Amino acid sequence: MNLEEYFARTGYKGSTEKQDLETLTNIFQHHIRAVPFENLSIHCGEKITLELEHVYNKIVRRKRGGWCMENNQLLGWVLKGLGYDTSFLGAYVFNPHQNAYATLMTHLVVKVVIDGKAYVVDGGFGVSYQMWQPMELVSGKEQPQAPGVFRFTEKNGVWYLEKMRRKQYIPNQSFSNSDLLEKKECRKVYMFSLEPRTVEDFRFQCTYLQTSPDSLFTKKSICALQTTDGFRALIGWTLTETTYNYKENMDLVEFVTLEDEEVEKTLKEKFNITLERKLVPINVKGSYTI
Repeated sequence: MNLEEYFARTGYKGSTEKQDLETLTNIFQHHIRAVPFENLSIHCGEKITLELEHVYNKIVRRKRGGWCMENNQLLGWVLKGLGYDTSFLGAYVFNPHQNAYATLMTHLVVKVVIDGKAYVVDGGFGVSYQMWQPMELVSGKEQPQAPGVFRFTEKNGVWYLEKMRRKQYIPNQSFSNSDLLEKKECRKVYMFSLEPRTVEDFRFQCTYLQTSPDSLFTKKSICALQTTDGFRALIGWTLTETTYNYKENMDLVEFVTLEDEEVEKTLKEKFNITLERKLVPINVKGSYTI
């Protein structure tokens, strides 16, 4: 495991001498545009484990992606290796279909402190809720980014992340009422406290999320990758390509339904993923929006 091999994987060629916000942002953006957010292991007979060496081999050497516990653990290791002041936090994800936050802490994020200022770095959420820049940990401040306007609010020691999106233009009107489409313009994303966490705090959740019939991740095969102007996602057989702000205050959202034989080819061409085992796509309706 070495940083040079990781940077070759993400294509980052910038300086690593300064532990400043600009460098952090650059490293982070290279990660989210090279490493997909994906749970495909669950749907091709592989087990997801949290051992850092396993995560490193999967993402860096096998050129796969991962979910938050993999992506953000790897990012945390990279940033710590470069000398950043980093720690892990645990979050409870909002479920729009239940209109409630999860009762299980399933989302791992990285906190980075630079010159006394705290930032949240989250490279493991995917789709339109994936931040593109580290977010300053301040309450009530709107933080505009290419995907939309993000904002933290804090109440009684609990922090909440929400995102306001633009209007959406969907050329393929047969998808205009898709359950994958987020209908609200302001969406709660997750809540968390500033209590430091370790990877050990996520062992149970890692097993539960890939085995329980109630888990979102057993109900949907997901692969999402950020691009220079939006993101693309393959959920079951549905390929979505979103272009941010393609017209003034409007995002372009393009949908297409793939045939079985197109899925693996699309994973290779659109996400640079080659699976070692046969993928069985799945997309049970509900519980996930883009």
